[in-house]
Amino acid sequence: MGDNMLGDETGTRMKLPVVLDLAAAPALLDTLRARLAAEPHLQIDASAVETLTLPCVQILLAARRSFDQMSIDNPSAAFVSAVDDLGLDCTGLCNANGPQAGQPEIDHEPVHPADVPPLQPEESPMTKRILTIDDSKTIRDMLMLTLADAGFEVLQAVDGQDGMDVLGKEQVDLVITDINMPRMDGYEVIRQMRTIAAYKTTPILVLTTESEADKKNLARVAGATGWMVKPFDPDRLIATINKVAP
Repeated sequence: MGDNMLGDETGTRMKLPVVLDLAAAPALLDTLRARLAAEPHLQIDASAVETLTLPCVQILLAARRSFDQMSIDNPSAAFVSAVDDLGLDCTGLCNANGPQAGQPEIDHEPVHPADVPPLQPEESPMTKRILTIDDSKTIRDMLMLTLADAGFEVLQAVDGQDGMDVLGKEQVDLVITDINMPRMDGYEVIRQMRTIAAYKTTPILVLTTESEADKKNLARVAGATGWMVKPFDPDRLIATINKVAP
């Protein structure tokens, strides 16, 4: 991404490149981490963006949550359209003061409980250990950024079998798992966890691109606690965790 990411901007400004696809996601994450560590008031110019895919949207969402004074300015028509296609409110994402109360949320349908209130600013989550299971490094990084920022200890697994191996050695308070993964899918992770005495009641949140009712029902029957559709809203994810694993 290099010069294309930085353009001719310096200091508190950064220009996004024309293409923000899956290949660009790791560099976007690294660049934002470095720039925001030096200048949390960073202004991001999105006027040149012509391609924007889910992983990069997720990175921008996580950055906005961690640095609420970061702003995304001058979004191009393609940027707005891509965000809208993912079910997000571009006005809220690009507003320098963060998402506004009452803005439409990302599809979030917890299996139990049915309604999760937003996390209030004064709430401080207790330290918990969370295992994230996802074959996408970008999603794992986004979850790490969001959860670590909220004060959680995070363990990671790259697929379902790896997740079960981690659970065989470590005790965790909550699991967040994808569904479609190599070696072992999320459904089997949930089923196997529910056969282990230590994990019969451990909250399990499914985080996936899937939204079909029959797949949600399969997860419910297997023993899932909640279901969220990617891209996830960082604040809603933290609120859900604090609700199901107080």
